[in-house]
Amino acid sequence: MTRLLISTLLTWQSLVGVCTQGGDPLKSGAERIGQYLPLIADKQIALVANHTSLVGGVHLVDTLLASGISKDQIVKIFAPEHGFRGDHAAGVKVADGKDPATGIAVVSLYGSNKKPGADELDGVALVVFDLQDVGSRFYTYISTLHYVMEACATYDLPLLVLDRPNPNGNYVDGPVLDPAFASFVGMHPIPVVYGLTMGELAGMINGEGWLKDGMRCKLTVIPCEGYFHNSSISLPVSPSPNLANDHAIRMYPSTCFFEGTVLSEGRGTAMPFEVYGHPEMEGEFSFTPEEIPEVASNPKFEGQVCHGKDLRNYLPEEGWNRIQLQWLLEAYRAFPRKEEFFTTYFDKLAGTDALRIQVEAGWDEQQIRASWQEELQEYMARRSNYLLYE
Repeated sequence: MTRLLISTLLTWQSLVGVCTQGGDPLKSGAERIGQYLPLIADKQIALVANHTSLVGGVHLVDTLLASGISKDQIVKIFAPEHGFRGDHAAGVKVADGKDPATGIAVVSLYGSNKKPGADELDGVALVVFDLQDVGSRFYTYISTLHYVMEACATYDLPLLVLDRPNPNGNYVDGPVLDPAFASFVGMHPIPVVYGLTMGELAGMINGEGWLKDGMRCKLTVIPCEGYFHNSSISLPVSPSPNLANDHAIRMYPSTCFFEGTVLSEGRGTAMPFEVYGHPEMEGEFSFTPEEIPEVASNPKFEGQVCHGKDLRNYLPEEGWNRIQLQWLLEAYRAFPRKEEFFTTYFDKLAGTDALRIQVEAGWDEQQIRASWQEELQEYMARRSNYLLYE
């Protein structure tokens, strides 16, 4: 039996349910159309969606239209970082506009406007959220989830989350965020790898009172079917332009730390988050970042040869069950000007200044990992209250 913490469209409540058996095919919440179509059939809705919002290879918007939802019922589409069609590079402002395929208004939730306002939600009776997360705290789709929940709570609108599997959902690891370092790349006191799906995290945000002023939104989660936290997940579509394959998604919780250093993490190449390097480092492997339209805008060291390490063939002997710190430690030791190695962005990614201080002090990986354990155990105990899947 699995403890389900979901709500009806009217009230938050706890339910007890049974996970599907391991032999059943995996279905995302969006693919379980019969479970949620009756909830939206007669309502004016807004969608929080992007190119990952697929139902059997067909976009959720097109699926709803084919299922009898009229175009007039879809009042707005809200788009996260990378845009509605997933064609914006990381950090690039997403402009408002219209979806060329349907003509439906698209409102950006990345840039200066991160939370839907009253005008943007005018005429909306229900918000539907469907994005593919990758299970790392600094991946901004979960920050978009937070702000959408906050808007729904503010304007008394129900939120329907169509859950999707977490490709890094089989483990929990990393420092727990210190609220003093909260930002759009980390808003909640959770570890770097938090081991929850979007639906489970939504329940935790609600249940732990993490929304502004402790508000709660009227939350319903349509769970995945046939998913377990130890399931091996291969995503059918890249969740963002610089996470191009399953290996990069697995590497991301470890190699994204290089974004907070002077080293390149491979943006501007065909292998982001699978390599790292710097023009002043030594190494047999080299790469040259270049601007790639809709993928990498103004990458570090554009046009310069970077020397470093190729991790594209890395597979941990013990399996994907922890953050790999050795590359960060090796790079710091190898970099000639250590006082310049970290940027101010690093502490935001780590969610604390402790990791940077430990690396600078010469701590080894075992010492650093030991410093996380007490807070990780506390988090795991709280996390258990919100699990929808075994």
